[in-house]
Amino acid sequence: MIASVRGAVRHVGLDRVVVEVGGVGMLLHTTPATASSLHLGQETALATTLVVREDSLTLYAFGSDDERDIFEQVQTVSGVGPRIALAMLSVLAPDRLRAAVTSSDLATLTKVPGIGRKGAERIVLELRDKLGLPSGAAAGSTTAPATAAPAWRDQVSEALVGLGYSAKQAEDAVGKAAESAPTDADVSAMLRAALRELGR
Repeated sequence: MIASVRGAVRHVGLDRVVVEVGGVGMLLHTTPATASSLHLGQETALATTLVVREDSLTLYAFGSDDERDIFEQVQTVSGVGPRIALAMLSVLAPDRLRAAVTSSDLATLTKVPGIGRKGAERIVLELRDKLGLPSGAAAGSTTAPATAAPAWRDQVSEALVGLGYSAKQAEDAVGKAAESAPTDADVSAMLRAALRELGR
């Protein structure tokens, strides 16, 4: 089990980063919020978990041990794999996810792509006593949307579709988020803003 990595950031994508550890570039799948908090050349330490499949070894990275623990915990629910677990943390901050589960807030849980009403009910049933109580008010990102370059629209839409949203949902969210986009915002910030729109 690889529980953490420390090293220089060599690549930052919308939902993945490469961190150099002992001369080896480790590809880490992560949430858009974590990816956008990192910068090329910066030394970073991330909590990680290794998901082993017959044909792959995939590392997932998080900004905190709490996020990693929740990622692992939600996968104990039948039907929830790494992709949906990561989507949950991309849309809902850890405390907001805890609050939704402990209060049986199915409407919030079904905002995550790939989770329908039955899946949300199963998550509540299986995790209500395991995730613990939120430490305070639900944490929401306070970042703004992305750059004036036309390219960001396609990139953000593509990332949202990759997370499981439909093309129409992605387009609508990007359009709404773009209305308040500052001129100096970047693609990662725009993606977070679009995710917030989808989480409303």
